[in-house]
Amino acid sequence: MSDTPRGSQWKTLDRDLNRISQVEYATAYVARPLVAPGIALAFIVLAGIAAAVFFGQMPVNLVVVSAAVFGAYMAINIGANDVANNMGPAVGANALTMGGAILIAAIFESAGALLAGGDVVSTIAKGIVAPDAVTSPEVFVWAMMAALISSALWVNLATWLGAPVSTTHSVVGGVVGAGIAAAGLSAVNWPGMGAIAASWVISPLLGGAIAAAFLAFIKYRIIYRDDKIAAARVWVPVLVAVMAGTFAAYLALKGLKNLIRIDLGTALLIGLGLGVLTWGITRPLIRRQSEGMENRNKSLKTLFSLPLVFSAALLSFAHGANDVANAVGPLAAIVHATEYGDFADKVAIPTWVMVIGAFGISFGLFLFGPKLIRMVGSQITKLNPMRAFCVALSAAITVIVASWLGLPVSSTHIAVGGVFGVGFFREWHMERRLRQMSTIPEVKRIAKEERRRRKLVRRSHFLTIVAAWVITVPAAAAMSAVIFLILHALVG
Repeated sequence: MSDTPRGSQWKTLDRDLNRISQVEYATAYVARPLVAPGIALAFIVLAGIAAAVFFGQMPVNLVVVSAAVFGAYMAINIGANDVANNMGPAVGANALTMGGAILIAAIFESAGALLAGGDVVSTIAKGIVAPDAVTSPEVFVWAMMAALISSALWVNLATWLGAPVSTTHSVVGGVVGAGIAAAGLSAVNWPGMGAIAASWVISPLLGGAIAAAFLAFIKYRIIYRDDKIAAARVWVPVLVAVMAGTFAAYLALKGLKNLIRIDLGTALLIGLGLGVLTWGITRPLIRRQSEGMENRNKSLKTLFSLPLVFSAALLSFAHGANDVANAVGPLAAIVHATEYGDFADKVAIPTWVMVIGAFGISFGLFLFGPKLIRMVGSQITKLNPMRAFCVALSAAITVIVASWLGLPVSSTHIAVGGVFGVGFFREWHMERRLRQMSTIPEVKRIAKEERRRRKLVRRSHFLTIVAAWVITVPAAAAMSAVIFLILHALVG
């Protein structure tokens, strides 16, 4: 009888401890979604502090600090949206883990932005709104601020909804909307805008066509050969050499321009030389790796996994060079206008501005990128290392050419266009083989309804993504115009 109260006390204590544990679990569960926004907010605050330190002049200090805050916010959204599209194929093909993809992207995105991001930044900041159409530097500053805020908000909304929209579209639409609100239709450089808009249409088609061409090449030269391993030993080093040569030519043109001036012909020769060197190094490595492999497609997937990792790194470098402009282009224009009191000269890109863009993209990818990485990598069409390699390599080539020409094309369009290109090529190829097989009497025919059900590209994603692409520019422009009018009324 004497033990009963003591046992009851232990049971009561156990119940109390259990309740405390449940409260702790509930608190952790509720707080987990707040960790990423908290880290992002800390980075945004640090960006504002950096602007105050490096641009510590009154009374324009507050304007630049505000621009830096929104530039950091935009960079985070780019990392969450655009970078996910670039790394999705490698993750969807199981060549990279999510953590590995984020690490590689963070390193190469930052390198691309800091080494080769300047030219496209000038295009965003100066090539869309004609400076002589804006009445004063103050009006120009508020127009750029409105473009930055509206594009950041739009991309944030799209990322939250799970739509891979173009951050390039968002920024350019924001600049156009603010420019029209500030000075009318004449403020927009329409010939330049037309060239940029044409590149948006051409780039996904070109990315898809190149990806489909590479996949067709791999199928007919490697997969459908009697001895797949022998064919892979011949052609995988060639494909890796193409990737390395493209990267070398681009780096010679863009990344080394601050150290030595290299013309296009010399850069192409450098790319050719490094491509040949890479081919010579890769041949024995592929031969050694393929020893003892079975003559089947699963072995080919293993051989393509490492090249896919390198192509994903190349694509991240090219994306950092091209898309950092979306975050820091308007910010660079604001810094220049407030520092020099004009907006007619060439925009100089301060190092601290580029650092905000580079690190913001990396933070955005790390904190918010996995959702869209999974969507692009596995929910549009099924990818394996061969298909994902084709997507990454085609996207890298397209982005590099566009960045070299100074066109702010959308890496989202190019990467997703490459995924669609691979998927639609597979559909076309499957239909072609089914038609050929239907002529053989002993082969069972597949009904049209069943063939329609077996489509390899999800039409719902295709239509949703294209619709999001179409609406982005007018939505960002409208938001930017409204924000500019509000800002102008508050400070005017």
